[in-house]
Amino acid sequence: MKIPIVKYNDKFLNSISWFMKVGGFTFFPYIWLREKYKEPRYKWVLSSKINHESIHIEQQKELLVIFFYAWYLIEWFIRLFMKGNAYRNISFEKEAYSNKDNMKYLETRKRYSFFKYI
Repeated sequence: MKIPIVKYNDKFLNSISWFMKVGGFTFFPYIWLREKYKEPRYKWVLSSKINHESIHIEQQKELLVIFFYAWYLIEWFIRLFMKGNAYRNISFEKEAYSNKDNMKYLETRKRYSFFKYI
């Protein structure tokens, strides 16, 4: 099986967008993206989005998926009470956003690299 498996589904993404509109979501081994990213005018964004979500795939593999989501929710809740954007300050998101444009990042990424972003 090739990892990741990319799906495009606005209905699914809308159903999980409770607090903010999400452009993508990862649940190993799948990546769901907005349908608009299939359009040629978004081609320049697509590789960056897939790279961002692929970093989450690696994080999920390291934490056996369930621990990734438990950690993600706990960290998000804690960061709600801190200064700044809670979502953007989650260590998993910091790593993914910091490296989304580096297409070679996953080749050189060390395991548990998200610890550097806590």
